[in-house]
Amino acid sequence: MLVQDIMDRNYPSIYMDELATKARALLRERALRILPVVDEGKRLVGVISRSDMMNITSSVSAIRVKGIMSTHPYAATPDMDVVQALREMISLDEWYTPVVKSSQDLSYIGVLGLEHFILISLERSVARLSTPLSDIMSTKLLTCSPSDEIDDVWQRMKERSFAACPVIERGKAVGIVTQQNLLESGGVFPGFEAKKGRFKAPTKISHVMKTPVVSLKPTDTIGDAAVLMLERNIGRVPIVDDKSLLVGIVDREDVVKALIK
Repeated sequence: MLVQDIMDRNYPSIYMDELATKARALLRERALRILPVVDEGKRLVGVISRSDMMNITSSVSAIRVKGIMSTHPYAATPDMDVVQALREMISLDEWYTPVVKSSQDLSYIGVLGLEHFILISLERSVARLSTPLSDIMSTKLLTCSPSDEIDDVWQRMKERSFAACPVIERGKAVGIVTQQNLLESGGVFPGFEAKKGRFKAPTKISHVMKTPVVSLKPTDTIGDAAVLMLERNIGRVPIVDDKSLLVGIVDREDVVKALIK
């Protein structure tokens, strides 16, 4: 299977000289995790992630896209073997990669995401989908409480390169906070500037977390997690025991790693 067989050719991009606020609107409204950046010739020059956007402290910023974009560490080509591309993405901890025409022609033509491979694996009923989640779940967890301030939680998420954090009360998962929640909240850092120049008080996780939390059991399968991720457009699923206590988490990367072994 080649990248061109499953890539998204309609994935949006943004020009490097456009306003960063337009990029933020696209990321928010379309729930995108990355946004490829192109020059006037539609050649790939970088990407913007949700994390990049959270470094802008004003909702009326005049910063251009080129001022906050980063160089993506990897770009796939349509004739590349999908498993090879996915292994490179996972090694770089990237869930999405831009696709360009060739290594010589950097014309942007779309995006390859882990979800595209998960979908085709479900359609083909791959045998490894029956593997229990206990075999692949991560047990070294970053968690927070509803009373934590979102700027503190975001800093911890950045330090560990996590895009989400389960919210726990008395050992039970009561919600989850993601980069998307934080981007929508507009209050990640202390002193986050409002439109009129006033400053917002630190916001608690309880005000931005997503509830109720969608969870699975360790005995559920990779296939169960894959279906849930695609149906709900979520990146990870908390795993709880019979007492509803959090025991692990499974994300899209865990799923794809298991499927391409």
